[in-house]
Amino acid sequence: MRRSVGGQPTLLLSQPVRVGDGVTLEGPREVDDKVEDELTELLASTVEPLGLELVEVDRRAGSVRVVVDRPGGADLEALAEATRAVSVVLDDHDPFPGRRYTLEVSSPGVERPLRTPAQFARAVGEKVSVRTVAGGQGERRVTGRLTAVDEDGFVLQGEDLPDGERRLGYAEVERARTVFDWGTSSRPGGPGRAPRQAARAPRAAGRKKVATP
Repeated sequence: MRRSVGGQPTLLLSQPVRVGDGVTLEGPREVDDKVEDELTELLASTVEPLGLELVEVDRRAGSVRVVVDRPGGADLEALAEATRAVSVVLDDHDPFPGRRYTLEVSSPGVERPLRTPAQFARAVGEKVSVRTVAGGQGERRVTGRLTAVDEDGFVLQGEDLPDGERRLGYAEVERARTVFDWGTSSRPGGPGRAPRQAARAPRAAGRKKVATP
């Protein structure tokens, strides 16, 4: 489905920080990180009313990839609905003002990132790979079975871990992801979990195309 959108989208994400009578200009990486955080918060509140959780936002040159999920997996109908909602929001909060880019909304598939306590809680029982922040104690790359989760952190168990297990706080995690165990017959997330699917919407300034599955 195609529809025209008049006018130039307005970027409302991230502003310089004013200190006293002067302005502190943020560096490119600081601004980019702030845009990522603001975009993630904005899109999370956009898909939540649809019964979906925002898993990941990947913003890079020429594309914005949005990953959403829900218990049992997100089907094509849910992804199409999320695509329309996200597309409308990005009309007013354009991450690439005046530049052409592609919006992709997809489900996580068999391996998915873990960022929030709720996401860790849903992954209990699964194999998880973790990279810790620099400067911490122990090995930075840790892989094990996720056995326990609370509001402060989680526990991994495995033969290669000291004493068979290791507890990590969420603040110690740089990134974490489930790992699909090819030796099992079921997919992470349990029976009925939908395979990774995607809906793409090529976009341009002043015009967009929404692909409905």
